[in-house]
Amino acid sequence: MENKDLIRLFRLTASLMELHDENPFKIRSYTNAIQVLERLESPIHQMSQAQLEKLDGIGKGMAAKIMEAIQTGSHADLNRLLETTPEGVVKMLNIKGIGPKKIRTIWKDLGVETSDALREACEKNELSKLKGFGAKTQETILQALQYSDASKGKLLWAEAEPLALDLLQFLKNRPETVAAELVGDMRRHLETIDTLHYLLSLENDSTWPAFLNELPGVTPVEAISGPFVWRGQLEESGLKLEIRLVPEKRFANQVLLYSTNAAWLTHPVNPAGDTLMSEAYGEPAASEEEIFQRLHLAYVTPELRESLRVLELAQENKLPTLLQDRDLKGILHNHSTYSDGAHTLEQMAVHCKQLGYEYLGMCDHSKSAFYANGLQEFRVQAQQKEIDRLNQELGPFRIFKGIESDILADGSLDYEPDVLASFDFIVASIHSNLKMDVVKATDRLLTAIQNPYTTMLGHPTGRLLLRREGYPIDHKAVIDACAAHGVIIEINANPRRLDIDWRWVEYALSQNVLLSVNPDAHSMRGYEDMRYGVLVGRKGGLTPEMTFNAKSREEVAAYFADRKKAKGI
Repeated sequence: MENKDLIRLFRLTASLMELHDENPFKIRSYTNAIQVLERLESPIHQMSQAQLEKLDGIGKGMAAKIMEAIQTGSHADLNRLLETTPEGVVKMLNIKGIGPKKIRTIWKDLGVETSDALREACEKNELSKLKGFGAKTQETILQALQYSDASKGKLLWAEAEPLALDLLQFLKNRPETVAAELVGDMRRHLETIDTLHYLLSLENDSTWPAFLNELPGVTPVEAISGPFVWRGQLEESGLKLEIRLVPEKRFANQVLLYSTNAAWLTHPVNPAGDTLMSEAYGEPAASEEEIFQRLHLAYVTPELRESLRVLELAQENKLPTLLQDRDLKGILHNHSTYSDGAHTLEQMAVHCKQLGYEYLGMCDHSKSAFYANGLQEFRVQAQQKEIDRLNQELGPFRIFKGIESDILADGSLDYEPDVLASFDFIVASIHSNLKMDVVKATDRLLTAIQNPYTTMLGHPTGRLLLRREGYPIDHKAVIDACAAHGVIIEINANPRRLDIDWRWVEYALSQNVLLSVNPDAHSMRGYEDMRYGVLVGRKGGLTPEMTFNAKSREEVAAYFADRKKAKGI
C-alpha cells in the first residue's frame, strides 16, 4: 500500500466518523495522523510498527491501525463505519462543497441515501427547507451534482498517464504485435481524458487476438466493437478504451490522423488545396514527419496541432522552440508548514536546491485564508527572518520572499501596504466567494491586477478539474490588463488546476505577457507537478523566452527589484 492510498483510507475514516457524529478527539487523531503521513517521504509499508510509534503525532494505537491497513487493505474502525453507512451515502462524501455534517442532515432528516435521490430533493426544493441550508446552498449542491455527472468516466491527464503507458507497454510486448501507439487526447496532452485510444498492427491483422478480451480490469464492450475496432471500459476508473487495428504499411498515416484535431486535418496548406487528411489517406509513409515533408511543412508535435496559427507557422518554417523541463531555473509559488504545507520552509528549500534549481519562491497563504493557517503579520516577519538565515546558509541558492495574497471580495489584497512592501513578489489569487458572474469575477481580478503590489496572478479561474468549474472570467480583458500593468500570469501546474488554460496561452503570448510555470506545491513531492505545467505551456506555444521562471536567479532578483522601484514601492 502506497502512502497516498493509506492517506485516502484515513481521510475516508475521518469523514465517516464526522458523518456519524463520533468523538471529536478520535476524529482529530486521524486528521493528525494524515498530516504526519503527508509529510512522510519514505514508503510507509517499509516501516515497522515500532518505527511508526516513534513518529511525532502517531501513537501506539494509530500505529497499529496503520499496520492493519497495510496488511489487510482496511482497518477495524473503517470496516465498522462502512457496515453502518449506506454505500450511496459514502459516495455522497465526494460531492464538492458539501461536508459530512450536512450529508448527515440530508441522510437523517430527508432519508436521502444516493446522489440521484439528493438531486431529486434539490429539484423538488426540499433541501432548502432543512435547518442550516437555504436556496443558495441547495443550488450550489445541485450544480456540484451536475458537474459530477458530467465528469463521470473521466480522469485527469496525470491520472490517466500511468494507465495509458502500462497498457501501451503491454500491447508492445505481445509477440503478435508489429507496432502499437497511444494516440488521441492522451497524445495531444488534453487536460482531461475519457477514452484511451490506441493503434495496433499485428502479424495477422485479419483477426483480433484473444488476449484483448482477457485484459485485467477491463470489461469488453462487444456491442460497439467491430472487425477493426475493439472497445472496452476500465472497471475502476470508468475510462473507455478503444484499440483500432490498422495495416502495418499504413501505421504512420493512421497515427497522424488519430493524433490531430479535425480543423487541422481539413485545412488547406497550399494553393492546390492539399490537406493533411488528403495526404494521410494517400501513399503510405514511414513516419508522420514524412507526411509533413511531402506537404513542405515543418513537423509539428501532436500537442501543438490545435491552433491554425501554428499550421501557418509550419508553412513558413517559423515554429517556436517550445519550453522544456530543463529550461526552468526555479520554482515559484510554494507552501510550507507556515500555512497549509506538509514540509517546513527549510525542507522545501533544501529539496528544491537538491533538485538542481537556482531559487525558490515561498508563497504561503495570507491572513484572510484562516482555513489554511494564513500568516498574521508577526508570522510574516518570523518567516522572512528564517528566509534571511537560510539564504546565508544555502547561498548562492536563493529563497525569494513571497506570499499568496488573497484577492478579497472588493479586489483588494490582504495586508496593509507596509507589509505588502516587505515581500520580493506577490502572487494574487482568489480563494473565497467563488460564486460570481463574469462581470463581478472579471472586475475583482482587474482591481487586483491594477494594484501595484501584485506581481503575478495565480490560478486565474479557480477551477478544480473534474471537481469544480472555475468562475467565469473575460480572459481577454484579464490578459490585456496584465499586459498593461506588467503582471505575470501563472500556469498553475497542479494537475487538478492547469490554470491558466492552454487555450489562452497563445493570446497571452501575443500580448507579451510573461507566464510562470508554478506547481503550487504543498509538499516536496509537489515539485513533481512542474512537468504538467510545462505540458500546458507547450500546448499553447510557450517558449523559454516568455517563461518567467526560465530566467536565472540574478535575472529574477533584478526583475523583482526593478518592478518594485518602477511602482514606487
